[in-house]
Amino acid sequence: MAKFYQQSLAERHATLIAEQRLTAAQIEQLKAAAIIAPEVADSMIENQIGQFPLPLGLSFNFLIDETSYVVPMVTEEPSVIAASSNAAKIVQANGGFTTTIQERAMIGQLIFTDVSDYEAAILLVQEKEAALIEIANAAQPSLVKRGGGLRRIETRIITDDDHQPAYFTVHLVVDVQEAMGANMMNTILEATATPLKEWLDSAVLMQILSNFADTSLVTATCRIEPHTLTTTRFEGEWLAKRIAEATRYAHLDPYRAATHNKGIMNGVDAVVLASGNDTRAIEAGAHAFAVRDGRYRGLSDWKVAENGDLVGQLTLPLPVGSVGGAISVLPLAQLTQQILGISTANKLARVIVSVGLAQNLAALKALVSEGIQKGHMSLQVKSLALSAGATESELPLVVAALLENKQLNLENAHTIIAQLRQN
Repeated sequence: MAKFYQQSLAERHATLIAEQRLTAAQIEQLKAAAIIAPEVADSMIENQIGQFPLPLGLSFNFLIDETSYVVPMVTEEPSVIAASSNAAKIVQANGGFTTTIQERAMIGQLIFTDVSDYEAAILLVQEKEAALIEIANAAQPSLVKRGGGLRRIETRIITDDDHQPAYFTVHLVVDVQEAMGANMMNTILEATATPLKEWLDSAVLMQILSNFADTSLVTATCRIEPHTLTTTRFEGEWLAKRIAEATRYAHLDPYRAATHNKGIMNGVDAVVLASGNDTRAIEAGAHAFAVRDGRYRGLSDWKVAENGDLVGQLTLPLPVGSVGGAISVLPLAQLTQQILGISTANKLARVIVSVGLAQNLAALKALVSEGIQKGHMSLQVKSLALSAGATESELPLVVAALLENKQLNLENAHTIIAQLRQN
């Protein structure tokens, strides 16, 4: 039989059954989960045997730059969508989020070894900048026609642990317009690598885009009057001060910063995934940005202003696209784009950073007051009941019983379900 990667989807399924890795019934389960054409899925990854759907939900109440949005989010984690909606409602009552974009561009790296004179190399690249821009733009004429292309060239000397020059790196800063831009960048890097190698008389170690996209920074801010934070148990002024204090701690302790930032990315990743963009690239860029000054810190900032208002800010590198790649292939990515009502990468980035700030507000508000567990509880108990095999009609009864006896484990859920079915 052909190697697994050479087999058709039906042949792969047959192989899995023959090797007793899956049963025929489980193969049918795989088939039933498919939401895109098998041949499309097969073209996207290697050794494809099926598809893995995740829940798609909607987060409401987002007012961003005076425009209202319903935000599609894909996530498996309970309470993420509810938390973002609740926090967005608080911000909406205070005028909504305001966003700014400094620039939208991707960075491509050309990394050279064996450079004998680094200062001379810098001067040479500066002298050849116009020629390099012409070469790069000739490699992507359609991008230039749409208003994009190579914008500028930067040079860096990378030192080793002893602070001695080790590599000479050339950065190509490219406006990729509405696309994520990886393929465009690779083409431009290939076109410019050959002449640069000859001019510098140096070997190219590699040519690759950077996911530390600090040329695609997007900032969301909001201002909250303390009384709108007030709950039945906690005063808004007290909560505002505690949220600001929690942020300060996340800037000082990397152990807390990692969890602080994970909470932000709960919302960011959910929108990135729903939009068909690359969650791994966005995650990598965000965490690199968190350590940009040499110390890993919380990405957001909350402070109490002189008038007592709570002011929040979040800046993220967000080189997301609205066309190309998986976005153009996955029908649900196009559907979520329609729900959002946007068709530009810049607007998508504005929504994503706002969701991240809302998610952070919700998490901090819970942590400094009642604790994160209470907010998670009801959805976590539902997930536990479903994992134990509760049917739709049994679900509310199992959840109620679990909450009543407070033994939140799978064994107890199985016991409750068994008792229900005996009655």
